[in-house]
Amino acid sequence: MVKIRYLFIIILAVFFNVSLVLAVEPFGANVTQGSSVRGIPDPAQGIPAMAGNVTEITISGFSTTQSWQGYFGNVSGTIQLADSSDNVMYNWSLASPKGEVYASTNNSIIWNYVQCLNFTADGTYNPLDINNAGGTSKYGTNLTILEDMFGIETDDVDGVDETFNLLGSGHNTFYTNNLEFSAGECRNTQVFSNLGHGEDNKFEEVLLYEPTTASVIFTSLLNQDAFGFDNNTHDFEMLVLENGHETDTAPTTYYFYVELE
Repeated sequence: MVKIRYLFIIILAVFFNVSLVLAVEPFGANVTQGSSVRGIPDPAQGIPAMAGNVTEITISGFSTTQSWQGYFGNVSGTIQLADSSDNVMYNWSLASPKGEVYASTNNSIIWNYVQCLNFTADGTYNPLDINNAGGTSKYGTNLTILEDMFGIETDDVDGVDETFNLLGSGHNTFYTNNLEFSAGECRNTQVFSNLGHGEDNKFEEVLLYEPTTASVIFTSLLNQDAFGFDNNTHDFEMLVLENGHETDTAPTTYYFYVELE
């Protein structure tokens, strides 16, 4: 059984008895930004010191990550049948749609060639990588290159491989531009829910890659009205890389895409 996804127009052209069906692809998303907040530092605690004493103390605390930005929220939209001038013949409203939200630093992605990001790719950016569409990259961006781009050291506890540490399990089967990615095929993580951990498959996030533009694509699988990290319901939660190390205070711009079904 063929799974047909309607993110945008599927054109069926009949000319001299020849039929042409165009594959769907993610569209740019209309994004409304809400408030942006971070964890509040704990106040310092005082311990008295007396000359001549030695005192054992145990210290616990937290620091805000300098490698990641988090996004979360809800998605609404329509599935439509329209022409290239956006004249709508018919549409179907989706209050709580299924599909994916994508985020990348690239605003122009060739969706035909999307594949799983490979941490051990050879880094040569070989054009033959387009042949791995729907599979796993062999060339191009790897873990070392990606972490270097965002100032992450190999022993950082909040590195990319420490975060996207699932392979062979974790995410469900999903489709991008009619390319099928089977359950657990790509590097992925589970972002925390209201239970305080990421082991309940509520918020699955996958690392994808597009070789012709060397684009890393953060991919969140939509889950309708699931209870999130803040005990409110969300359709998605997502982590994206951002370099906040040392003197780097410049923001990173991400472009969002959505594919609905």
